[in-house]
Amino acid sequence: MTPRKKRIFMVFFITLGMGVAVALILTAFEKNLLYFYAPTQIVAGEAPIDRAFRIGGLVLEGSVVRDPETLEVQFVLTDTLNQVTITYEGILPDLFREGQGIVANGKLDENGIFQAKEVLAKHDENYMPPEVADALEKAGAIGQYGRYKQRL
Repeated sequence: MTPRKKRIFMVFFITLGMGVAVALILTAFEKNLLYFYAPTQIVAGEAPIDRAFRIGGLVLEGSVVRDPETLEVQFVLTDTLNQVTITYEGILPDLFREGQGIVANGKLDENGIFQAKEVLAKHDENYMPPEVADALEKAGAIGQYGRYKQRL
């Protein structure tokens, strides 16, 4: 084999190897992405059933139900237009309360109930996660100065 053919083969295999490596990296990256959905999008069927994602909104007043025997909690999340029931087993953040803006990570089951693996609450009374604020604004629930309207 001539030196020129050796170089061509070497460039070809290096290029092929880099292409395979990039494809594997992009595949792994896609599988680990957590998309954000608002309750209205979930009710409309836009959210995947077999894949983890994030949901955000406001905890509906009077919807928190705790199981006295376990750490399981069930509550309703709303963007003031639609509602999604969420179940979570574990200790909720200290700042979790009704009327609170939260973001939860988990999966939607076949019954339309979101099975949360993690629940995140805002850190003070003036902060709302940007995804939740955007979803509420699209739903028409954000008033002047970024405060949400009490339409719960």
